[in-house]
Amino acid sequence: MTGRRVWTVPCMGTVFSVHLTGRVDAVTADAAVAGFAAEIADIERVFSPFQDDSDVSRIRRGALSLERADPRVREVAAACEVAREVTEGRFTGAWRGGFDPTGYVKGWAVDRAGARHLEPLLQDAGAAAVGVGAGGDVRVWTAPESTWSWRIGIADPHHPGAVLATMEVRDGAVATSGSAERGAHIVDARTGLPAVGVRSATVVAADLATADVWATAGVVAGMADVSWIGAPGITAGMLVAEDATVRRWTHGVEVSMIAA
Repeated sequence: MTGRRVWTVPCMGTVFSVHLTGRVDAVTADAAVAGFAAEIADIERVFSPFQDDSDVSRIRRGALSLERADPRVREVAAACEVAREVTEGRFTGAWRGGFDPTGYVKGWAVDRAGARHLEPLLQDAGAAAVGVGAGGDVRVWTAPESTWSWRIGIADPHHPGAVLATMEVRDGAVATSGSAERGAHIVDARTGLPAVGVRSATVVAADLATADVWATAGVVAGMADVSWIGAPGITAGMLVAEDATVRRWTHGVEVSMIAA
C-alpha cells in the first residue's frame, strides 16, 4: 500500500479516524487498525459511564470497589488525581460526586492503543506517519527519517466550518475544549459552577491525555489566567474568548494577544 489511507472507528460516542501515509502492506495496516479498534472498544467496555455493567458505572453506584476493578481503572484514577493536583483543581476525574474519568480516558485510550498498535508501523512496516483523529482532537506519530509534518487546523469557535489557525506537529497531540460544540458543559470543580469566558482552549502537548487535561483546565482558568501555560508537557496553545479575543503561546511564553 502506498500513499495515504484512512479508516474510521466508531466508538466512545464519537468516530475515531486513523490516517496512515507511506509504503505499508495492506494486510499489515488493516491488522494494526483492527488491533487499535479492538483495544479502544475494550477500554470503552471498562470505562463507559453510559453502560450499566462497565466498571466505572458499577463504581459510581457502589457495586464495585476501585481495588477490585480492572487494573486500568486504578491507573486512570491515579493519573486523574495527579492531573487534579498539577492543575490546582482545574481538572478533576469526578462528576456529580462520583468517579467519572470521561474527560481523561479518550485521550489516554488513543495514546495507549496507538502506541501499541499504530506507532510500530513506523519502525517495522515502512510507514512515514500515522495519526488518529478523535472527536476533534488529534494524536500523531512520524518516523524520525521522514520529512512528513502534520498540519492540523484549529476550528474557529465563532464561525462553524472555518479554520482559525493551523499548527504543525510531527509527534504529539492537539486537543481543544470549550463551549463551541456542546455549550457551557465544563464545570469548575472548585466552585461547582459552569466555566465561562473561554469559547475554546487548544493545547499542543506530548500526548493526548496531557493535551486533554490542560485544554479543560484552560477553559476553567479563563482568559485572564495563563499562569499554567508553562506546565510540563505543553508545547503551545491558544485561547479564544467569548468576545473573540485570542491569546496564543509557545513553550510557556505568550506570543500574541489579539483583542476582538
